[in-house]
Amino acid sequence: MNLVLTMILISSALSIIIALIAFWLPLVNPDYEKLSPYECGFDPLGSARLPFSLRFFLVAILFLLFDLEIALLLPLPWGDQLPSALLTFTWASAVLALLTLGLIYEWIQGGLEWAE
Repeated sequence: MNLVLTMILISSALSIIIALIAFWLPLVNPDYEKLSPYECGFDPLGSARLPFSLRFFLVAILFLLFDLEIALLLPLPWGDQLPSALLTFTWASAVLALLTLGLIYEWIQGGLEWAE
């Protein structure tokens, strides 16, 4: 057998074994919270006109921003094969420094605090 077929068989077998273990291993203990169609933490029987906390949206936007940063910087190790690897590293460092300064600013301003 060639190497590619062997790797496909090993990964398929391992995936099936892990899926079967994950299916049979956990204990099923349903309760009221798990059976509720609302998993967001809000009371579904209360008023729908309650104001949202803007801090929730701020933290969500920060999460998306840093998640996007990781996605953009992921190909950075392959940038050393470019003709100007130092320029690539400089721009990546500038992006990281800018995002870090923004995070420090938000932290100092208290934008990451949940309770006031």
